[in-house]
Amino acid sequence: MEHQKMARKVPAISSLVVGEIVISRVWSDGHDIAPLPRSRREEAFFVSVQLRKQDNFQLWRGRERVSCGSRDEATLAILDLTESWQIHYGSAFEALHFHIPFDALRRFANDAGHPLFMGIDNHHSHHDPVMFALAQALLPALENPQEANVLFVERIGLAVLAHLSQTYGGVYFPVDKKGTLAPWQERRVSEYLTEHFQEPVAVADLAQICALSQSYFIKAFKESFGRTPYRWLSEYRVARARDLLKSDISIAEIAIECGFSDQSHMTRSFRELVGVAPGQFRRQNRNDGN
Repeated sequence: MEHQKMARKVPAISSLVVGEIVISRVWSDGHDIAPLPRSRREEAFFVSVQLRKQDNFQLWRGRERVSCGSRDEATLAILDLTESWQIHYGSAFEALHFHIPFDALRRFANDAGHPLFMGIDNHHSHHDPVMFALAQALLPALENPQEANVLFVERIGLAVLAHLSQTYGGVYFPVDKKGTLAPWQERRVSEYLTEHFQEPVAVADLAQICALSQSYFIKAFKESFGRTPYRWLSEYRVARARDLLKSDISIAEIAIECGFSDQSHMTRSFRELVGVAPGQFRRQNRNDGN
């Protein structure tokens, strides 16, 4: 795929930037189209939405071809850019591409009460009418990016993050707001938990902050965040521990720094949420970095 000698047509591209997200409309009406450049490795996701049916498509991961053939309108691809990818559009096509840094998704998920967000799943070919509709809504802005309505584009960008993180990343959003915390209560309890995560936290204190009874608070918190206060706090502590495990601080010190009673307490919580013990996680990440 990379060794074609004949000159090929380069796809047309129109792009705009929404915060940290780069959105590009990529298209060509020809049939002898040059492959897109191979992706560089980074902590980000590439999301592609097919805007019209295409007859000849190839997706390569490294030297391995992982998908080929035709692609229907509204076909979605999600690629983890920590791996090397290359797309070859072998026939006329039109697609919308999103380049989304992992940090942008992680902050969005954290604001939604998911501090242990791990990312979104890879998909090579998945029908997604919601992403297709969001992509269609962005097309007028991409016709003339300099005159795009910034507020409208930002709202669509947030909708994209919400859909991807919920559908492919397991982030929970309550459908019915009845019985949930009010926005000011969500904000105050989140701020309190993140400021006091190193200390023992009592449900009675959280309920008092929200001016609610303990029983109602527990139900409303779970409806708002999709987990109990204890689970939320445990996930937040483990997320902090994951970051500190990339340093040279001892595991025992990290446990205390992150609000666990001791190293064994952290190990139990860490293994439950991450799937491996802290020591194994540290070794794996050091090996990946070499």
